[in-house]
Amino acid sequence: MAVALTVILLIYLANVQMTGQFKEYLVVQQMEMSQSGIQGHINDGTSTMTVVMGPLEETFLASVHNSLIWVGLAILAVGLAASYALARSITVPLRNLSKAAEQIAQGNFEQTVPIETKDEVGHLAAIFNRMAEVLATNTKLRRQLLANIAHELRTPLAVIQGHLEGMIDGVIEPSKDQLSSLHEEAIRLNRLIKELRDLSLAEVRQLALEKGPTDINQLISRVVNMLRPIADEKNIHLGCFLAEEIPDVTVDNDRMNQVFYNILVNAIRYSPVYSEVQVTTSLEETGQWLIVSIRDNGPGIAAEDVLYVFDHFYRGDKSRDRKSGGSGLGLAIVKQLVEIHGGQVAVNSEVGKGSIFEVRIPLDKEGRYSV
Repeated sequence: MAVALTVILLIYLANVQMTGQFKEYLVVQQMEMSQSGIQGHINDGTSTMTVVMGPLEETFLASVHNSLIWVGLAILAVGLAASYALARSITVPLRNLSKAAEQIAQGNFEQTVPIETKDEVGHLAAIFNRMAEVLATNTKLRRQLLANIAHELRTPLAVIQGHLEGMIDGVIEPSKDQLSSLHEEAIRLNRLIKELRDLSLAEVRQLALEKGPTDINQLISRVVNMLRPIADEKNIHLGCFLAEEIPDVTVDNDRMNQVFYNILVNAIRYSPVYSEVQVTTSLEETGQWLIVSIRDNGPGIAAEDVLYVFDHFYRGDKSRDRKSGGSGLGLAIVKQLVEIHGGQVAVNSEVGKGSIFEVRIPLDKEGRYSV
């Protein structure tokens, strides 16, 4: 509508302007002819001149008007076609986006829209597709998380229920060993629930921390000594290579102890007998990070699994056999605890060559963690 009004207005103004200019031209021509002795009519009292147009002039002026009208109609047609094409190139993708958004609002996250252009609309469609993909992935992970939680809780509950029912029915004779087994399952269940609670609080950054100056070398030595009996059962040597003059860092001692405990337990669990697990501490050259590296000689992690080792319940071994690993929450907790301390954790691994877990804790200008 705006294009049509604009073209009509331009045609009208062009016609009016053309008529006025042409009459002025005739006036000038008649004045020149009057000065040459050719008869004309000039009204000097009002400073006007009567313009007399003959058939030729009227025919010329009419042809110009017609030409302007046809040109205007042509411009109008082209403008309307271009406007329609432009509007369609915008409205159709937006309509598709609207339909896909309605499907996502109903919980159907497997929605994508075609990317037909590289302009702003195409960029918006690409962003929408990425959003839909992330939502679908998060939904899948959430469902998998619920399934994993149910799996992990079901085993100890089933054991406890079975033993208690057997005791009630008189099939199982209550004994110290039986009660001890039930107690172990209860402890395992309580530990799993506590890990889930800590993990959820850490993810939303609401986990309470009791920070204080901590000697990382001393903390690591304590964790290594605590786990040495487990390593000795597999004839695994725990080696510590702790750098001297490592500054204290302000961290939650218990939480950071849990970080290194979880990583070392994994390293010992997956390392073969008669192998070695090394723990080293060092300062980055820039002096901004304290680095703790834990190297093992285990089977390594496949490239497709490296990106997910810190996810909830993720395990490269899909068998879920308790003998092949823990609950799958240890490394997820490590990642969250390190990050709420402002640090970073990463893993470098290759199948058949072991893994290296690196924990980086930031230091301020004085060599301490900036609270």
